[in-house]
Amino acid sequence: QVQLVESGGGSVQAGGSLRLSCGVSGSTSSRYCMGWFRQTPGKGREGVANIDNTGPTRYAASVEGRFTISQDNAKNTLYLQMNSLKPEDTAMYYCAANPWQHCWRGPVETDFPYWGQGTQVTVSS
Repeated sequence: QVQLVESGGGSVQAGGSLRLSCGVSGSTSSRYCMGWFRQTPGKGREGVANIDNTGPTRYAASVEGRFTISQDNAKNTLYLQMNSLKPEDTAMYYCAANPWQHCWRGPVETDFPYWGQGTQVTVSS
């Protein structure tokens, strides 16, 4: 029903910036809640940010003030602008979608039924 494809990952130096994109396609027209998560080896997926289609956003404390989640419905694209990157931001980043419920809390893995395959972000010191 919903297909998600991340892009924009890469390697940057600490203090640099990257913008991740998530192309959204499929038959589902609603996009109530969209989110970004990240994962490192041996760990579960950590919620980074989410955005409701009514506007509100939520961020993990570790990224608030540095990352910005946004969406462009005309382009069917979700974005994560990442500034002031730190080595601890190194992870595989995933976008996720819930087409049936609005965001009602910070990003939680089990709230999202659809996932992309991830894009790697590596931040060197």
